[in-house]
Amino acid sequence: MNRTFAFSLSLLLAAFTFSASAEEKADKGFKKIFNGKNLKGWTGHPDLWSVKDGAIIGQTSDANPIKHNTFLIWTNGAPADFELRFSYKILPNNDKGSANSGVQYRSKILDTNTWIVGGYQADFEAGTTYSGILYEEKMTRGIMAARGEKVVWGKDCKKQVTGEVGKSDDIQNAIKKEDWNEYVVIAKGTHLQHFINGLPTVDVTDECEEKAPKSGVLALQIHQGPAMTVMFKDVRIKTLK
Repeated sequence: MNRTFAFSLSLLLAAFTFSASAEEKADKGFKKIFNGKNLKGWTGHPDLWSVKDGAIIGQTSDANPIKHNTFLIWTNGAPADFELRFSYKILPNNDKGSANSGVQYRSKILDTNTWIVGGYQADFEAGTTYSGILYEEKMTRGIMAARGEKVVWGKDCKKQVTGEVGKSDDIQNAIKKEDWNEYVVIAKGTHLQHFINGLPTVDVTDECEEKAPKSGVLALQIHQGPAMTVMFKDVRIKTLK
C-alpha cells in the first residue's frame, strides 16, 4: 500500500472515530422516543401521520383540510425536567408558502378523540417570524416569548422582557429553508429555553404559579390552514435532575 495513501486513510479513520465518539458523548443519557420505523408509543389521526425513511411525517391536503390543530401525542410519559432534541423539516404544499407546526411539552390532552393538546409549544414554521418562539397553545397567554427575547412571567402572571438572547434576523438566517434543522428544548423548574441549530431563540422564566405547568405530555403539531408537510426525526429526551 502506498505510504501516503495509508497515512491519509489512518487520518480519515481517526477523524471518523473522534467524530463518532464526540456524537455519542453529546447524546449520553438521552433516550430515543421514536424508533424510526413506526408510530409505536404515539397516537394521532391515522390519516395524517405516517413514517417514511426514518422520519415521522404529518401531512394535510387541499382535498381534506383539517378544521383545527391536531397532534401526534407521545403516550409513554409526562416529562417534568428534561432536555428534548429533535430534527425537523417543514414544507408548505401551497402557493402561499404558509406552514406552521411545533412541539408541545408539559402539555395536557384536551380532547382524546380529536388529539387536541394545550400547553407550552416550541414553535416553528415555513415563514420568517415564529420559529423558535414559546407559544402557549389553547391557553390564555399566546406568545409567551417572541424570538430573541429573554422573559420573566412573574407571580402576578404579567410578562416582563428582561433582555435578549439574540437578534431575530440572525436566528432566522441560520434556519435552513425546507431542509432539516436541529431543535433543542430545555425545561428545568420554571426555566424554559429553546435553541435552533445551536442558537438560543428564547429564554423564559415562568413564575406564574396558577398557569405554569410542572410536567405534561409531549406532542407534535399539524396546524390547520393550507396544505403542508412536517417531518420529525432523531427525537430523543434526557431527564434532568
